[in-house]
Amino acid sequence: MQYKSVLVKKVITKDKKMSNNAGSCQIVKFKPLMQVSEDLQSFAEDFFEVVANDYTDEGLEQLVGYLRNSVSVDDMKEKATELGIELPEYEVEKLQSEDWLADNVIEFAPLQVADFLVYGIHEKDVNTAGKIGVRVYAATAFGSEHQTTKCCLRGISDINKLVGEVGNILDVGTDSGILSIAAAKLWKNSQITAVDIDEESVMVAAQNAKDNNVDRQLVVAYSDGYSSETVQKNAPYDVILANILARPLIMMAKDMTNSLKIGGYAVISGFIDDQVDWVVGEHEQYGLELQKIYEEDNWRAALLKKVK
Repeated sequence: MQYKSVLVKKVITKDKKMSNNAGSCQIVKFKPLMQVSEDLQSFAEDFFEVVANDYTDEGLEQLVGYLRNSVSVDDMKEKATELGIELPEYEVEKLQSEDWLADNVIEFAPLQVADFLVYGIHEKDVNTAGKIGVRVYAATAFGSEHQTTKCCLRGISDINKLVGEVGNILDVGTDSGILSIAAAKLWKNSQITAVDIDEESVMVAAQNAKDNNVDRQLVVAYSDGYSSETVQKNAPYDVILANILARPLIMMAKDMTNSLKIGGYAVISGFIDDQVDWVVGEHEQYGLELQKIYEEDNWRAALLKKVK
């Protein structure tokens, strides 16, 4: 079983320092697809300076690539033809900036949600104002600003109000580790298993955990859903977090229930309004009971409890 994490604006850089970012760049926005193929994804990561995977409000995946002006769109087409890669339709925009990477890829405004304040490493002086600060390197993962992340953070806060201290947590599709880090800082005695099918995300989440001084609480590992030995040996869990997409959530509903303690809570997200009954209904048939729905634009999240 394969699934793709909700790597919203997940950015992969060839060189973290990336010198010579001054001046304009080209942004290539491909037509949104049901799913970006592995071949197209690999091509993009090799060819573009920076790659982003965005999800539209309709649940479609859009590939976005950033090109320096020294590289042309014709070069892209020629390379794709050489490799036998069929490119979707695309639009090209030009972006002028003193430092296009920092201004348009790395930086994002601090995000305050429920008990938490998520901010980038570029912020020099952050006043958390009584909130739990989560510091992330946004150049390798942009999930911090997405509606589903906001919903999940609210769900974590609500679990804290319901049960207080939590011990054993699983984060499936951890991406940059934001939810795991937030949970670790909220529940200081917790142990968290954070997994993702994307190896880049595993590395980023581990580094972000270290930067937030919660790496001792986290085991960050590669896993295809619940299949890895790491996930299975650490079960059952008091709380499971899964910010992925509708179809993989449904495919893994039974595994989630089997991995969760009776009385435990799950926060699931990555689906839109007209998918709520479909996603929640599948989980309910395995013994999870809906507690609350969270809304951000057209995106939804659900707080579930295992009752049997």
